[in-house]
Amino acid sequence: MPFRTSTRPTAVPLGASQVDPTLQTSAINLGAPTPGISFDGVGVGFFGFTPNAAPPDPNGTVGPNHYFETVNESFAIFNKSGSLIVGPLNINTIWSGFGGGCQTNNDGDPTVVYDKIADRWIVQQFSVSTTPYLQCVAVSASNDPTGAYNRYSFVFTDFPDYPKLGVWPDAYYLTINAFAGGTTFNGARVCALNRAAMIAGTTASLVCFNTTTSFGSLLPADLDGATLPPAGAPNYLVALNTSTTLGVWKFHVDFTTPANSTFVGPTNVTIASFTEACASTGTCIPQAGTTQKLDSLGDRAMYRLAYRNFGSYAAMVVNHSILAGTVPSGVRWYELRINSGTPSLFQQGTYSPDASSRWMGSIAMDKNGNMALGYSVSSSSMSPGIHYTGRLAGDAAGTMTQGENVIINGGGSQSGSGLSRWGDYTSMSVDPSDDCTFWYTDEYLKTTGAFNWSTRVGTFKMPGCGAADFSISAPASKTIGLGDFATYLVTETPLNGFSGAITLSVTGLPAGATSGFTTNPFTGTSAMYIVTHAGTPLGTFPLTITGTSGALTHSINVTLVITAHGPVDFALSASPTNQTVTQGNSAVYTVTETPAGGFAGSVTLIAVNVPTGATATFGTNPFTGSTTMTISTTGSTPLGTYQIAIGAYSGSLLHTTPVNLKVQ
Repeated sequence: MPFRTSTRPTAVPLGASQVDPTLQTSAINLGAPTPGISFDGVGVGFFGFTPNAAPPDPNGTVGPNHYFETVNESFAIFNKSGSLIVGPLNINTIWSGFGGGCQTNNDGDPTVVYDKIADRWIVQQFSVSTTPYLQCVAVSASNDPTGAYNRYSFVFTDFPDYPKLGVWPDAYYLTINAFAGGTTFNGARVCALNRAAMIAGTTASLVCFNTTTSFGSLLPADLDGATLPPAGAPNYLVALNTSTTLGVWKFHVDFTTPANSTFVGPTNVTIASFTEACASTGTCIPQAGTTQKLDSLGDRAMYRLAYRNFGSYAAMVVNHSILAGTVPSGVRWYELRINSGTPSLFQQGTYSPDASSRWMGSIAMDKNGNMALGYSVSSSSMSPGIHYTGRLAGDAAGTMTQGENVIINGGGSQSGSGLSRWGDYTSMSVDPSDDCTFWYTDEYLKTTGAFNWSTRVGTFKMPGCGAADFSISAPASKTIGLGDFATYLVTETPLNGFSGAITLSVTGLPAGATSGFTTNPFTGTSAMYIVTHAGTPLGTFPLTITGTSGALTHSINVTLVITAHGPVDFALSASPTNQTVTQGNSAVYTVTETPAGGFAGSVTLIAVNVPTGATATFGTNPFTGSTTMTISTTGSTPLGTYQIAIGAYSGSLLHTTPVNLKVQ
């Protein structure tokens, strides 16, 4: 039986032995999200299946109606209740009638990804038992993974080991570890496959770049969620660089003029120092009932590099295995955030809550920004099993706060045939139907032995995801005169039972302009006001209004046009300027508009910085001459002194006057 053991391409330089500042040595909560469905995937005895390779390289992804799993060297397709629809079949079955090595060889290292943009499935495995070396890639001709595929084979001079795919709007990005003659590491190779052509089933080209031999096992960013990356954004790739840095590359492809394609990097992102798990031997993970230790694959970042665009920023999450104090292996995880095209470290943590080793992780984020981390777990008293943990978007940085739960406990340990390799990778994917449910697949054994592995698929969802949401809207544009005032009425529309308060903010204001909101946090409708001053430039300015409630964020784009302004105007005053009320009572102010320069219009009043729990109402609004403003407090209105700004606007004209209110 063959060992499908991807060669270690490079070793991460060891860091000095030290306390890991990111180490999490206990579970924060006692419980974790309850598992949903859980079912066996391809493995020993699964509908007559017999493993003929190890490790199994368990991988899978979820679509609207199916779950597609690949292992060495087979695949199966399930419905979302876990019932088998197709398989298990040899992966090269997909290339039946295609000819060449992709049809005749069934060599493994497979993965499958789901293209959420086009509603297609992409499957790959290599052909390496004969030359030329081939990368075999198939794209479903429809959204049905059990139907026809557009099939391709791409020739590689070097052995294309450890291939990984990422979905991006402009291409499918493929990474490999290149081995000259199948034995000598020749650096990582990164290729962009012509996604549009492959979806259409026409001839497809690829554009490739090489790294030096200092880098291996790059992971391409793989898109999650319904929001695309910013137009023209490059694909990001990440790999371990040194014991204190991640390397980040940017790949922008031009299939029309391939020479214009660019591959830039690495840019180093500084991280907490780490020591690679099993660094001295490669194998150190203990198991129950055997002296056979397992390989951590701690020399590489683990599949996937999951990318998600939240509108105001984009995030990528990735993980790898490191020495965790005295524990042979814990999972170090990272969230990188991309602002203006530049990735930087947002948070990091090392999950090792007890004396058991955790490794072979895979991580992803749901639409609310919650994270899920799945992994293998083992110790000298525990056979390898499949567990998971997670965190909510608003939780303390650097911690997995949702405790730990079990998809399945192992019934045996891997022993015999000198077999130390475990898994090679696992897969955490997010259900596109709700963008909340996580689907995870990994390896386990039912009984102790070699070449008798099984796989398991399990689902779970973080609390609160999908239960509540909202949208915001505002006028698309406003034109105001220099020195004047504009208001955008911002409306919040609750969805799915959402009833929380939303905090509004605005970015993109020109120099010299100021802004505020009549109610913030708000529910319903609020006025965003913008005041321009003498130093504010004339012109057209794109603005972004963002509404945030906990982990929920939505943004809209509006335009502000500033022109010159004429002399017509008015003045505003209020009396008294100071009042004191007892909590639960009201204060009344007289507000007066005084026309100037021939002004004859009415003005509309707003009040800003009204204390929480209090309300401002106006006797006449809009008005001319004089009217009243009543501030009504409640028993829960905080005590203190507040300076309330009264603003009056007519068209693009604004004036404000302050009054004080003391609540006792």
